[in-house]
Amino acid sequence: MLSTTRRRQAAFYFLSLVLLFTLPLLLSYNSKTQLEAIRESGTLRLLTRNSPSSWYQDRGVPAGFEYELSKAFASYLGVRLETIVKDDIGELITSLRHRNAHMAASMLTITPKRQAEFDFSPAYMHAAASVVYRVKKGNKAPKQVADLYNKKLVALPFSSHSELLTRYQLAHPDLQWQEPDNTSSLELLAMVYSGEVDYSIADSTLFDAQRSYFPGLKRAFPLEQSQPVAWMLNRHHDGSLKEALDRFFAREITQQLIGKLKRKYLERSNQLNYFDTVTFKKDLKTKLPQYSQLFQIAEQESGWDWKLLASVAYQESHWNPKAVSPTGVRGIMMLTRITAKEVGVKDRRNPVQSIIGGARYLRLVEKKIPKRVQNPDRLWFALARYNVGYGHLEDARILTKRGGKNPDSWDDVKKFLPLLTKKQYYSTVKRGYARGYEPVRYVANIRKYLELLKWEVQVEQMKQPDEILNPAETEGSDNSQAINQVPATL
Repeated sequence: MLSTTRRRQAAFYFLSLVLLFTLPLLLSYNSKTQLEAIRESGTLRLLTRNSPSSWYQDRGVPAGFEYELSKAFASYLGVRLETIVKDDIGELITSLRHRNAHMAASMLTITPKRQAEFDFSPAYMHAAASVVYRVKKGNKAPKQVADLYNKKLVALPFSSHSELLTRYQLAHPDLQWQEPDNTSSLELLAMVYSGEVDYSIADSTLFDAQRSYFPGLKRAFPLEQSQPVAWMLNRHHDGSLKEALDRFFAREITQQLIGKLKRKYLERSNQLNYFDTVTFKKDLKTKLPQYSQLFQIAEQESGWDWKLLASVAYQESHWNPKAVSPTGVRGIMMLTRITAKEVGVKDRRNPVQSIIGGARYLRLVEKKIPKRVQNPDRLWFALARYNVGYGHLEDARILTKRGGKNPDSWDDVKKFLPLLTKKQYYSTVKRGYARGYEPVRYVANIRKYLELLKWEVQVEQMKQPDEILNPAETEGSDNSQAINQVPATL
């Protein structure tokens, strides 16, 4: 009897062991793959950050390199994209670790530490971590790590740069740096530009995309060779999502899209940041004569000084009617498709339509500014709004009022517009992140162009022989009335 009982117990234990080891296999065999589960749910969840390169709101519409590329991947899978925006890289990685999303995309460099925990998509670009400094008198460019000793050096917290500096510190104990909380790569560049710190670490690709906003900043030397940048995802036993990523990036159409997005977000020549007097004077003689009469016609219709319209057009396209930007705006006044339709322009490449349409649109923008705002502030607000849109300008005016300054003064508002690049500010207003440096430079450049153009016109007029004008014709001309609408003092 005892022997029979023991045999039954042994059989029970044996069956229990068999079930223990085979049940997970059976469940795995019968359960859906990760990719099948994503398709069934209809949603791909993406972790990212609010930054110029990853994800941001552009006039109320999501934009950014990572956003557009990941949206294309979601479309490839046949699902919708859900973006989850985190404040910094540390929060992003923690959230991914807790499986709150399927993957993370935020210009993440593949590092040994990250590879030990996560999987990655194929690399879609390479970037080298470089030391950034500002060129100024008495400030020599650092050439080696030892030159960073006893200097104010900053890096993004939880970033690949932080890992890299930590490795360098093993051989350079005197190397010290700070990792400010709630900062972005753009804010670190601003700290170097303002002189708040001596150096920063920035990826070569992102620095080249943003450097024109900070004249005088340069890359000193790379801390390492270019490293791969890719999307990061949790490891999964079936690997189906990673395999889908491999297939997606292997497509020729995906590689073409990556090239297009690089040109759009990372390789743009920023026309808001150059002001070359010699080139401008040359273009006055070679380009402007072809279009000056069209600007004067637009003046008669819109009431804007033709010289102002010419200055706007030069800022937008350098008086090139065939100009096209990676974002789709085109023509001598660089109108969007929506704007062109709004002002009755059928062919944006036609200089007549573009110039008149641009003048009409600037007038529409100006009319929406509160009547209490007077010139010249009214004009500068109109130009800023022409560039950045109504919503972001209003957000900046709200920040200006909170700061105890005058929201109807351009000199005050232009100091608050750049704050829309910082989370502690843009998170408190309706439209969120904006490239706040752009409209400030945009208005400043147009003012310079307008000042130069007025001077050149006056010089040319002084060269003309004296003429006796009919006072009635002069006083009654539309041009004289329009010119008076534009403040003479800049």
